[in-house]
Amino acid sequence: MASSVSKRHWIWIIGLLVLLNLLVLVLSIVMGERTIPLLAAIGTVLGIGGDEYMFTVYKLRLPRALTGFLAGCGLAMSGTILQVITRNPLASPGVIGLNSGAAAAVVAAIVLVPSMPMSRLPLVAFGGALLVATFIYGLSWRKGSSMLRMLLIGIGISAMAGALITYLMTIGNIFRVSQAFVWMAGSLYGRTWDHFWPLLPWIVVLFPLLYLLARQLDLFQFGDESAMGLGIRLETMRLVFIAISVGLAGSAVSMAGTIAFVGLMAPHMAMHLVGSQSRKRIPVAALLGGFIVMLADLLGRMLFSPFEIPVGLITALIGAPYMIYLLIRRRVV
Repeated sequence: MASSVSKRHWIWIIGLLVLLNLLVLVLSIVMGERTIPLLAAIGTVLGIGGDEYMFTVYKLRLPRALTGFLAGCGLAMSGTILQVITRNPLASPGVIGLNSGAAAAVVAAIVLVPSMPMSRLPLVAFGGALLVATFIYGLSWRKGSSMLRMLLIGIGISAMAGALITYLMTIGNIFRVSQAFVWMAGSLYGRTWDHFWPLLPWIVVLFPLLYLLARQLDLFQFGDESAMGLGIRLETMRLVFIAISVGLAGSAVSMAGTIAFVGLMAPHMAMHLVGSQSRKRIPVAALLGGFIVMLADLLGRMLFSPFEIPVGLITALIGAPYMIYLLIRRRVV
C-alpha cells in the first residue's frame, strides 16, 4: 500500500509541476513590453488566431521560454547525476567545473571563430565540458577515482577556465566580446528557434537513457564497495554517467549561457519532494530546473522593465544563499 501511495504522490507532484511550467510558459508569452491578451496568445500558439501577434509569440517569446525550459532541464539532470555519484549534495555542473569548461569552449568559438553556425555550439560546449571532465577524472585517479579529489580538482580547473575566458575577452573583437559577455551572464535575450532545435535532441536522447539507467545510478548511493558488491561495474558506469552529465550540462550552457545554481537547487528540491530514488527524482528535478529558469527569465524581464536582468543573475541571487544554507546545515562552515 505504501508503494501505491508513494507512486500516487509522485504522479501528483509531476502533474503539479507540469501545470506550473505551463502557467509560467503562458505568462512568458503574454507578459512583456507589449502585453498580449491571454486568449489571443493561446490562439496564436494553437494556430487558430490571427497574425497580429504571430511575430511576437513565435519569433520572440515562445522559443526564448522553451529554450530556457530545456536548458533548465539539462542543468538539473546533470546536477542530479553529480550529486548521486559523488554522494555530495553540493556537487553541481557549476561547482565541479563542467559549466566553466563548456563556457570556455563556447566563448573561444564566439570570439575566435565568428563564422561558426549556432547549431555547432552544443558540440563545442560538449567538447569543452568533456575535456574538463577528462582532466578532473584523470587527475583524481589513484588506484580508483576519488569523489572528494574530483570535486577539489574541479574547483581548481573551473578557476583556470575562468582565467582563459577573461583572456579571450581581452584579445577579442569588441563586437564578438560583447556577444560573449551577454551570453556569459546567462541571458536568454535573443534566443530563437535556432537555439531551441540544436538543444532539443540532447535532452530527448539523454533523458530516456538516464531514466533507463536510473537503477544503476541508485547503487552509487550505497558507497563504492557496496555498489561493486551488488554487481555494478563501478568505474565503467561512473564514466557513463559523467559522460551523460557532460552532455546535458554542455548542451544547456551552449544555448543559454552559464546559468548558476540550477544544477544545485533543483536536485535538492526534487529529493525533498519525492525522495532519493532516481527514477522518481530525475523527472521531478528536470521539471523543477525548467520551471526555475523560465520563472527567472520572466522575473528578469518584468521586474525592471524595459531593462532586463539576465537569468543567471536571478538564479545566483537565489542560489547563493541556498548554497550557504546547505553548507551551514552540513556544518561545513
